Amino acid sequence: MAAESTTKRPGPVRSASASTRASLGRGTFTALTSEICRDPDRFGALAAEWTALHRRSAAATPFQSHAWLHSWWLSYGAPGRLRVVLVRRGGTLVAAAPLMLVHRPLPVLVQLGGSISDFSDVLLDDDYADSAAQALARALATAARTAVIDLREVRPGAAAERVYDCWDGARDRLADSLCLELPAVPVDELLARLPSSRAQRSRAKIRKIDSLGIEGRVVPVDEIGTAVERLLHLHRLQWQGRGVTPEHLSARFAAHLTRSARAMVESGDAMVTEFRLAGEVVAADLTLMSPRLAGGYLYGADPALRDRKVDVATMLLRECARRISGDGVGGCTTLSMLRGNEPYKHHWRPEPVRNQRLLLARGLVAPSLRMVAAHAAARGRAAVLVNERLPEMKAGLAKRMRRGDGKG
Repeated sequence: MAAESTTKRPGPVRSASASTRASLGRGTFTALTSEICRDPDRFGALAAEWTALHRRSAAATPFQSHAWLHSWWLSYGAPGRLRVVLVRRGGTLVAAAPLMLVHRPLPVLVQLGGSISDFSDVLLDDDYADSAAQALARALATAARTAVIDLREVRPGAAAERVYDCWDGARDRLADSLCLELPAVPVDELLARLPSSRAQRSRAKIRKIDSLGIEGRVVPVDEIGTAVERLLHLHRLQWQGRGVTPEHLSARFAAHLTRSARAMVESGDAMVTEFRLAGEVVAADLTLMSPRLAGGYLYGADPALRDRKVDVATMLLRECARRISGDGVGGCTTLSMLRGNEPYKHHWRPEPVRNQRLLLARGLVAPSLRMVAAHAAARGRAAVLVNERLPEMKAGLAKRMRRGDGKG
């Protein structure tokens, strides 16, 4: 359901080459200029200045890195649809919104990264966040024209909220996916958060892992290609015969993950860890990292670990917590379990954090925005109904099967 819905009087819309004047110090003004990049090759060439802006945007997550977004475009982008909105101050990139045009059937501008990205956002230089957000909002209005801007999976505190706050037009805010988060501290501190009986069980699981001699190793950059291939192979084995996400088995996903992981490991935005037992790789994990947040994105585990009663989730969490806390990634405060409300995650008593869906449109396009919001709300209600009824349906089916009057 929509948390709020407002329509402002549409203000003046400036062209992509126009500039706005921003006060940046004692009586001085510097022009902020905007443009819309539609050329994939030019988007690729933005790597260095995009990365510099990503470092200056504290709220940014790993999914806003150039390596992730450009690689995603190479695997999933459609010709002629790229719309990357850029704002510069005196030649320096201070804001960016990575978008593409789709039709649903209404024209909509959506974030690059798609459904395989857990968070989306725009980038704003922290030193000029207010003026950059205003300039980016104007540039987005120019880019949108008759399209609705649909920003999915926006984390609370994201830079996109600043753009939303100063948007001069129709807007709406909806609830999106639930994420679960822990503090980025060593596993001993995570265990201290648990009731004593649960903590004891977790310590027993850790002792089991140690007694088997399973060792974690961070993979160096020059081995990333092979390591990602092994990770995907283990992921496929792990989910064989069960409900795997089909996209994770696709060639385009494999190409994207290999490309992006190599670049992100090289820049310190990702880490691949392999776990060996008796010299053999039995599990692998890809963790994505930013200054404030890190999270395990994808892992694979040999089914033989289940036969040995190894709690793979505990093994991965302990290693990730060790790597990113204290002597690991300096300054990281959040260990995110990313999207999903799976029961095993609740063992660690994480904090629930709800992503947002931000809808923006120019005033004349407000009816289209309302249609998109209504459709999203209807899908949300349907999803809640399915989630509420599915356990009941499964239980009923199991009962009929036990009586012998169910069909396989």
